[in-house]
Amino acid sequence: MYVTKKCEQNPILTPNRDHYWESFATFNLCPIKKGNTIYGFYRALSAVDHMQDQKQISIIGMGKSKDGIHFTDRKQFLLPKEEWDLYGCEDPRVTYFEGKYYIFYTALSIYPFGPEGIKVAVAVSKDLEKVDSRHFVTPFNAKAMTLFPERVNGKIVVVFSAHTDTPHPKMAVAYLDKIEELWSHTFWKKWEENMDNYVINPKRNSFDHTEVGAPPIKTKYGWLLVYSHIQNYFRTDENSHLDRVFGIEALLLDLKNPQKIIGRTRGPILVPEEQYELSGYISNVIFPSGALIKKDKLIIYYGAADTTASSASVDLKDLLSSMHPKYAPDYFFKRAKQNPILKPIPEHSWEAQAVFNPAAIDLGGKVHILYRAFSSDNTSYVGYANSKNGVDVLERFADPIYVPREDFEKKKIENGFSGCEDPRITKIGSNIYMCYTAYDSVGPPRVAITSISEKDFLAHKWNWSKPALITPRDMDDKDTCIFPEKLKDGYLIVHRVGGEICGDYIHSLDFEKEVVKKCIRIIGPRINTWDSAKVGIASPPMKTKYGWLLLYHGVSRSHNTYRVGAVLLDLKDPAIVLARTTEPIFEPEMDYEKNGFVNNVVFPCGVIVRKGLIYIYYGGADKVVGVATMKLDILLKALKNGMKY
Repeated sequence: MYVTKKCEQNPILTPNRDHYWESFATFNLCPIKKGNTIYGFYRALSAVDHMQDQKQISIIGMGKSKDGIHFTDRKQFLLPKEEWDLYGCEDPRVTYFEGKYYIFYTALSIYPFGPEGIKVAVAVSKDLEKVDSRHFVTPFNAKAMTLFPERVNGKIVVVFSAHTDTPHPKMAVAYLDKIEELWSHTFWKKWEENMDNYVINPKRNSFDHTEVGAPPIKTKYGWLLVYSHIQNYFRTDENSHLDRVFGIEALLLDLKNPQKIIGRTRGPILVPEEQYELSGYISNVIFPSGALIKKDKLIIYYGAADTTASSASVDLKDLLSSMHPKYAPDYFFKRAKQNPILKPIPEHSWEAQAVFNPAAIDLGGKVHILYRAFSSDNTSYVGYANSKNGVDVLERFADPIYVPREDFEKKKIENGFSGCEDPRITKIGSNIYMCYTAYDSVGPPRVAITSISEKDFLAHKWNWSKPALITPRDMDDKDTCIFPEKLKDGYLIVHRVGGEICGDYIHSLDFEKEVVKKCIRIIGPRINTWDSAKVGIASPPMKTKYGWLLLYHGVSRSHNTYRVGAVLLDLKDPAIVLARTTEPIFEPEMDYEKNGFVNNVVFPCGVIVRKGLIYIYYGGADKVVGVATMKLDILLKALKNGMKY
C-alpha cells in the first residue's frame, strides 16, 4: 500500500517552439545525478520538415537541473549520424558504470520504420558534456536497454526488451565479462540462440505487453526495476482498445540473480489520468524512462502522451514493503482465519439467501455487528450478532432487529428486491444513528436514517425512531453515513450520487426537517485504475491526528470487481482530500469473495479500532460476512507519506 503523488509542476519538460529540434515533443526523460547537478537526457522530436519524406526526426536532448524538476541549458546531445541511427535516436537510458556514463538509446536505421531497423545503440561519455564514442549494440530488433550500475556476481548485466516490434516480445537480461561485448555481434548471436534462458516474465496474461523502463536501482531488498506494463495490448477483439491501459509498475529482482522476481506491484503505480497524459502526439499513454531516490522518496520520470516529460513520487519504504513477500502482508488487510464469520441460515426465512454488508460498533466491551440479511422472497432486513474479540461470534439473534416498516421500503412487486439495505452506524452523543438504503422494488433507492439510544441498544431494546428519507426523490443516492461530530458548517453527511462520493452539511439532527440537498464532490472514479467505474464509502470515517480516515469501495470498469481503498480527509473541511491510496488495500481473493450472489465483491460497511488494529467487517460476494484487520499506524503513515511530492 502506497500513495503516488504527481509533481504539481507537471509536465516538467515541454517542447520549446524556438528550438526547431525540440519544438514538437520532449519526453521520456532519464535523469542521472553528477555532483549537485541532475542531468536529464530526453527524446526530442523536431518540427515538421515539409520537404522531406520523414517529416520529423528524434534526437537525444540534454538539460541540467538542481531540483530534478526545472531543467535548463537544454541542448542537442546525440544526433543521428551513423548508419545504424540515421533516421532517429530515441528514448535514452543512462547509467554510471565503472568510471563512465553509458547512454543507451533506440537507433532507427530505416524509413519507413520497421522491426529490422529498430535496434539498440549506446553512447559513452566521461563527463556527460560530450559523446566520446558510440556503438551499435543489438544486431536484432530490440529497445529499452539499460545497464545495472554495478557488477552482479562479477558479471556486467544489462536488461532490455528483445524483439519488441515482432510477435512475442520478451524482457530479458544479458551477462557480460567485458564492456566491449556490448557491441560484439558474435556475443549477441550466441545470446540470441539461447535467449529463452535469459527471460524475465512479469506478464499477468498473454495479452499484456511489458517493456523495460528506468535503469535498475539497488535497494537492500533487491534491484528495483520500474517498467511499462500495458494491459490487453495484444487483444484483438472489437472492444480491446477500451481495456488497454498503459501503466507504470515495478519489479523487485533478486540482488544475486536479476532474473528472479521476488516481489512486484499488484497493479499500476501510475496510469494516464491528467489532461497532459490523455491528450498529445499519442494520447492516453505514459511511459517510464528514469528514476531517482531523493531522501525517502522514489521519483519516477515518465513520458506523457509522447509529448512532454513528467514526474511523480512514492514513498520508497511503502513501495518496497508492499512488494516484498516478507513485509507485504502488513501493508494490506489480513483475513481472519475464522472467515466467513456469518453465513445464511436456511431455517430462518428472513436470512435464508444471504447475510452481508455489515455495520459495526464497539460498545460495552463487545463488537456489535448489524448485517444485511436477504430473505427467501428477496427482502432485506437487518440482523444482529456480537463478538468479544471482534472475530468469534458470541451471540446471533434468531430474529431481525430492524424490518421494513414504511411504505418507501415495502415491496411493491412480488418477489422483487426491497427492504433495508447496507446499514452504517454512527454514535453521536448518547444516540446511535443508522443510515441505510431504502428500496421498495420500484425505486430508485433512497437513503433513510433512524436512531436509537445507546442505552436501549446495549439492552437489546430495539426502539428505533421512525425512519426519515434524507436523499432526493428520483435520484439514485446511497452508500451514506453521518460524521460522528459536528463540524464548523454542521453535521456532514457523505453519500453517493451516480459514481461519486459527495458530501452535504445539515444544521441539526432533526431528520424530519433536514435532508441532503447538495453533492459537494469529495472523490470520484479515476481513469484507467481499479476504481475507474464508480466509488462509494465503505464504513463511517474515523478521526485521527492526521485527518479523517475514510475507507471506500471502488469498482473497475473492465472487471466489475469491488475493491477497497482509503482516503485521508482534512480535519476542518473533510471535502478536501489530503491523500488517496494508489492501489487497493483489500480485494476479492477467497472463494467466498469471488463466488456468491454477486461475484468478486468485498464490501465493508463497518469498522472499529482495537489496540492499534483496524477491523473491517465486510460482505463477501453478497453472500457472507467476513472480517479483516490491519495496523492503523501503517495505513495512516502511508497516507501521510503520500501528502507531499
